[in-house]
Amino acid sequence: MKIYQRHSWSLTVDEAIAIQEQLKTEVITENKFKEPVQYVAGVDMGFEANGTISHAAVAVLSFPDLQLVETSVARRPTSFPYIPGFLSFREIPAVLDALEKVKITPDIILCDGQGIAHPRRFGIACHLGVLVDIPTIGVAKSLLVGKYEELAETRGSRQPLIHKDEVIGAVLRTRTGVKPLYISSGHRISLATAIDYVMRCTPKYRLPETTRIADKIASAK
Repeated sequence: MKIYQRHSWSLTVDEAIAIQEQLKTEVITENKFKEPVQYVAGVDMGFEANGTISHAAVAVLSFPDLQLVETSVARRPTSFPYIPGFLSFREIPAVLDALEKVKITPDIILCDGQGIAHPRRFGIACHLGVLVDIPTIGVAKSLLVGKYEELAETRGSRQPLIHKDEVIGAVLRTRTGVKPLYISSGHRISLATAIDYVMRCTPKYRLPETTRIADKIASAK
């Protein structure tokens, strides 16, 4: 993939907020992609040397059979501290390096983090989607903002995630009796479609196969 850098990654928090406010105007939360989808990808991160080195992994899977077809890893110095709400500035630089190495451009990328379910409606899935212009889905393991009603324990159960009277995502049970995931649109995909693809990418475990495989790669030394 060819990656075009649109801004610096050496930023202050105020500069990062300004970029979020600017780029969020480009986020599209409607379906803007061609079907049938042939390839889905997961991206995940690991950190080395006490967090000073970022280690990104990309796993590209065929769809709908979810067979691994390509992987990529990249390492680079970490240039932004860990601050809640600014995950993308810490992780995306290495993710872009890893994506640039893949030969198969995925139709959808599932991100281990938030999409618009974010205080400024611009989580890592939005940021990545806008930068690479590929549909992205936020698939987070923990809640960042919003409230929701209790959901049933069965697989497929879901509840709207609401923040400031706005539906920003959904809480989705991908496996019966297991903690739910927090799903939100990243870019060029609707919430309903995002939920559908997450469920289709999660046939057995709590996490989508894309994320699960990328995590294993990112965690490997």
